[in-house]
Formats: sequence, C-alpha cells, structure tokens
Amino acid sequence: MQKSHSRVAAIHDLSGFGRCSLSVIMPALSAMGVQVCAVPTAILSTHTGGMGDVEMRDLTDYISGALEHYQRLGLEFDGIYSGFLSNEAQIDHCLEFLEAYPKALHVVDPVMGDHGKPYRTCTADIRRRMRELVREAGIITPNLTEVSILLGIDYPQGPLTTSQTKSYLARLGELGPAQVVITGVNLMSGVISNVGYDRDRNAYWRADCQYVPVAYPGTGDLFAAVLTGGLLSGDSLPLAISRATAFVELCIKTTYGYGTDPRFGVLLEHSLPWLTRDQILTGYQAL
Repeated sequence: MQKSHSRVAAIHDLSGFGRCSLSVIMPALSAMGVQVCAVPTAILSTHTGGMGDVEMRDLTDYISGALEHYQRLGLEFDGIYSGFLSNEAQIDHCLEFLEAYPKALHVVDPVMGDHGKPYRTCTADIRRRMRELVREAGIITPNLTEVSILLGIDYPQGPLTTSQTKSYLARLGELGPAQVVITGVNLMSGVISNVGYDRDRNAYWRADCQYVPVAYPGTGDLFAAVLTGGLLSGDSLPLAISRATAFVELCIKTTYGYGTDPRFGVLLEHSLPWLTRDQILTGYQAL
C-alpha cells in the first residue's frame, strides 16, 4: 500500500472515553497517511454502551457552517465519510457534503443498531431517511442489524447461506451504492466473515476472521476507517476488506489478551504501528 496524501471529511460523533467514532477514526486514518478533517455530529463524554448517564452535546447547527467555511477556503476532499448521526436533520447536512464534493469517495457507515435492535438514539425518522443517504453513497458498511433495517426484513437469527448473503449484498447495491460491505456475518460454513460486493464487476468477496468471545465498542468504526484508507490508497475492494479485517482482528486479539474492560474499547495504541506498513494483503476469497 502506497502512502496517500488524501484528505477525508469524517462526519461522526466524538466520544471522550471508550475508543470509538472519531477517537479511533482519526488516528487510524492518520497512520495510513490520510488527513482527517473532523466534522463532529455530537460530543459525548463516553459512548452509550453501559457507561451510565452520558453527557452529550448535539452539534447539528455546526455541520453546515463548517461546510460553508471549507468551501470558502477552497478545500478539496478525496473522501466524505459519515457515521453516527444524532437526528434526522443531520442526514440533510451529510447530503450537502456529498453534493458539494461529487468526485470524492462517498463512504456511508449507516450506524443505526446492533445485535438485532436499533440504538435508542436511532429514531424511526432516522431509520427511514438513512436510505436517502445510502442512495448517494459509493460504498456502505452496515452490520446485519443495519442490513435488516435498510432492506425492511427481519433480523436473521442464525447463520447465513452463501446464497442469502449474496442476495443481501445485491439488494443493498440496488439501493444505490456501487460497493457494499457487510460486517460480522456468521456463515453457514462456520466462519465469521466481512463480505463485500462490487456491482460493476458483479463480484462477491469475503475475508474471514477468528471468533473471540467478547464484543468491543468502536470496532465497526475502525473497520470502516481502515477500509476507507485502503481504498483511498489504491486498494481494490477485496484488498481493502482484507486489510480492515486483519487490523480489527489484531486489535481485538491484542485487547482480549490483556483482559481489559470491554467497555473501554480495543487497545488501539498498541496496534496502530501495523497500519504504517506498506504491504499487500490477500486474506480474502471469492464468496
């Protein structure tokens, strides 16, 4: 992977503690040689996963003003990458960013829920309008909960067959994005995979990862960030999926070995040097 000099506008929340969202996205992309321009949608004292009452400030009014300032400066962005949105109006602001930079890579991580349930902050209006944002994306990175919301189907309760997985990927591609990646898919063959679809090539991919009996916040953010950095640095889709899968697995296994509180997130600081290596990863196969 060649170092890039790309610039990304990252439209995400910022949690002060817990290693997720912008607190992991910025160092990961920076380690890959990508400049991150943070556009915070909200500031939280911690993430919302089991940390008690969270102190939060909504920044909806900030987003459009930031875009206007960047346009006055004549700034160009190679990527627009959105994640957690705290209300419906922020979808409109993300669409403004995408429209302002039509040549940029448009990455939408449709953060809406996990483990079969929407997040308590994800209203019915956000879930409905997220399809509008997905329609304008070049690539999306939902988990299976978000797949079920986007497609209007029941959350799958068991492992997926290859045929089911391909159907989900293709149906998501029909919503608009040319490339789709679904994270954390439990396949009938007994492996856990991150799976991808390139509509233009009609190609399906998977990168497998080993199961670790713990869940950490922020791993989806890390995956999408490294995927974005890989694509901006010249990776093909399967190479980028492989790179992101390998890095997240490294972070998870490193953290699990130390036995730290899962609520505190992965020990990103121990693993970041891995992202600075120039290497081609081929830990993928056709789905």
